[in-house]
Amino acid sequence: MAVSKPIIIGVSGASGLIYAVRTLKYLLAADYTIELVASKSTYMVWQAEQEIKMPAEPFQQELFWRQQALVATGGKLTCHPWGNVGANIASGSFRALGMLIIPCSMSTVAKLAGGLSSDLLERAADVQLKEGRKLVLVPRETPFSLIHLRNLTSLAEAGARIVPAIPAWYHNPQTIEDLVDFVVARALDQFDIDCIPLKRWEGRGKE
Repeated sequence: MAVSKPIIIGVSGASGLIYAVRTLKYLLAADYTIELVASKSTYMVWQAEQEIKMPAEPFQQELFWRQQALVATGGKLTCHPWGNVGANIASGSFRALGMLIIPCSMSTVAKLAGGLSSDLLERAADVQLKEGRKLVLVPRETPFSLIHLRNLTSLAEAGARIVPAIPAWYHNPQTIEDLVDFVVARALDQFDIDCIPLKRWEGRGKE
């Protein structure tokens, strides 16, 4: 049975789409309801990083994301066109657990910090802030410029949670997916969602 309140997933044009794929993998497998919007730039990043063309039509895009996440059934996934600012997630009356933008580009960060909503992803994120709901950003950039840091600080002051794509090693990662999953798990922790088999830090015994 799917969770009653959906979680909104935003995918921006930052490098590292594997973070979005792994997020969907675990949320769908755990039977969550997901409202997904990918920015216009995401289409170009898929082509550049994987030489894959992401479909624009919502139903075909749902199949696409499920294929990438290797989850054919389970959960509920609804994909929205980036330009459809009249979608349900663009309204504060739409109840959701909050929104996770993973990965989050510095362009998206800048627009959100400036209160701009030029597409559905940005509008949905702005709604979470104005409604006092959870907005979690996973920026994937290095190094951060002073402008980046100031924009991230502005969003943190407005109530957003910033979870940089920085993995740890204490869980003894063996694959790239292990490193990615650590970041995804920490991002989902912000929503009190625990659906990833992650070895968590338990402290050290006396030496």
